[in-house]
Amino acid sequence: MDRMSPQDAAFLQAEDEEPGVSLAIASIAVFDGPAPTTAEFGAALAGRLPLIPRYRQKAREIPWDVGPPVWVDDPAFDLSYHLRRTALPSPGGDRELATLMGRVMSARLDRDRPLWEYWLVEGLEQDRWALISKVHHCMVDGVSGTDLYRIVLDETPEPRPPVADHWRPAGEPSDLRLAATAMLDAAWLPLASARALAVAARSPAALARQAWTTVSGLGALATALLPATPSSLSGAPSAERRFAFARASVADVAAVRHALGGTFNDVALAAVTAGLRRLLLDRGELPTAHAVRTLIPVSVRAPGTESVRDNQVSLLLAELPVHLADPEERLVAVRQQVATLKAEHEAEAGAAVVELARYGPFAAVAASVRLAARLPQRSIVTVTTNVPGPREPLYALGRRLVEIVPYVPIASRLRLGMAIFSYCGQLTVGITGDYDGAADVWTLARGVEDGMAELVEVARGRAAVRTH
Repeated sequence: MDRMSPQDAAFLQAEDEEPGVSLAIASIAVFDGPAPTTAEFGAALAGRLPLIPRYRQKAREIPWDVGPPVWVDDPAFDLSYHLRRTALPSPGGDRELATLMGRVMSARLDRDRPLWEYWLVEGLEQDRWALISKVHHCMVDGVSGTDLYRIVLDETPEPRPPVADHWRPAGEPSDLRLAATAMLDAAWLPLASARALAVAARSPAALARQAWTTVSGLGALATALLPATPSSLSGAPSAERRFAFARASVADVAAVRHALGGTFNDVALAAVTAGLRRLLLDRGELPTAHAVRTLIPVSVRAPGTESVRDNQVSLLLAELPVHLADPEERLVAVRQQVATLKAEHEAEAGAAVVELARYGPFAAVAASVRLAARLPQRSIVTVTTNVPGPREPLYALGRRLVEIVPYVPIASRLRLGMAIFSYCGQLTVGITGDYDGAADVWTLARGVEDGMAELVEVARGRAAVRTH
């Protein structure tokens, strides 16, 4: 029986406050064909389950919030329930695949079972098939979710042998036992807090620096929480989702970085900014400087902990310069803003708050999360996450993985979310849209691709000037 962290639990609680909304994260993995049978894939996956204990555990919430939810073995675990199979209608292209993804992600995962599903999808054009991996956000973040591919898939066309499996489900605890255990754990919290404070006090200078960093970052975050300029990009979302995606290459991003400066993330954000600008203009709205504030998740995961199934993220709140028409000016503005946010220690402050929540009474933490979910926030307009994926090809039962398309959930007045993912030299941007409020997600996708193309053109022009 493993306790969730307050951050993991927050995704369950936030979902409870959003009627019908699903807070699962996901991705589409596209493979060269032919597709395996469900039995073949199920057998291969069964041979990896000992490496993913969470896949055979379910979430149990504690009565009266006296403690965080826990993971317990599912005594009725049935692998076949979590494996689904479907096929795309002809012609099996991007649009048909995206439509399916929107429908799959509109449905909540069953809380009475382990919180994941795999969908085998046949009928893709070019004799390909796909695997939709759907996992609740309380189980993984982008980094630990991506690590699942390295476990489920192979690094060579030759599949690895199955792992020895001696799993037997532990007896499922009663609500009374869960509550009693949680209260006992809560009784030890003051001692744990005192120990943590004593350890920190051994380095007064480091403690002072951390305190200053946290206070400075919280001040920056508070300023960023001012309401954004109203636009059609935000509003009460429905429970149904639309999906679209854009493509680029890692080589193009590298060319832009070399010629114009900035990080990988800066260039990708600039392309996303161009797409949002296109979307607003297409809707007949004037893009303004404060129209799009995006939440950027930042991983605070220590190296070597990618296989820990939990959430270890903080955040930055950036205003995307959708008001700028010139592509290079957009990139410079993005680069400067992100650098400023990092210098103001927003991510460190967010991480400190999450860490402090581990030492507080969970009932108070849960109440705060639920209150925040109910408040009509108007400061964050989108979420934009960037997760690096594998650089070398992966395989499923000998079939080569050719593309991974990411999906990020949306809620709380967010009608759009973008997930940026790199795999094996290719960059994809998955775009989640509210079904009612963002029917034009493909306009955004094409705008992202055109935005990247504009940056590449500027970069090539700059490189040509330098060679003369």
